[in-house]
Amino acid sequence: MKLNLLLAAAIAQTANAFTFVRQSTSATRLYAEGIINESIDKESPKVATMESLEAGSKKVYCRCWQSGTFPLCDGAHMKHNEKTGDNVGPLIVSVPKSE
Repeated sequence: MKLNLLLAAAIAQTANAFTFVRQSTSATRLYAEGIINESIDKESPKVATMESLEAGSKKVYCRCWQSGTFPLCDGAHMKHNEKTGDNVGPLIVSVPKSE
C-alpha cells in the first residue's frame, strides 16, 4: 500500500513537471512566433526606412523580415512560404519616368 502511494505520488509529480515544461515551452514558442523581426536593428525601438526614388526607378522591399539585404528583398520569402505555407511577397515600388 505504501509503495503504491509513493509510486502514485512520483507519477503525479512527474506529470506536473512535464505539464509545466510543456506549458513553458509552448509559451516561449508562442512568444517567439509573435516576433517577426529576429535580427534587424534590434537595439532600435522601431525599425523604419525612408528612401527617395528617382523618376523611372523601381525598388523591391522585403516584407518577411528574412532578407539578407533588408530593407530590400532578396527572395528569402520564397523559402519562408515553402516552409510555412504562407503567401508573403515583397512590396514593389516604382516611379514613372517624367515626361
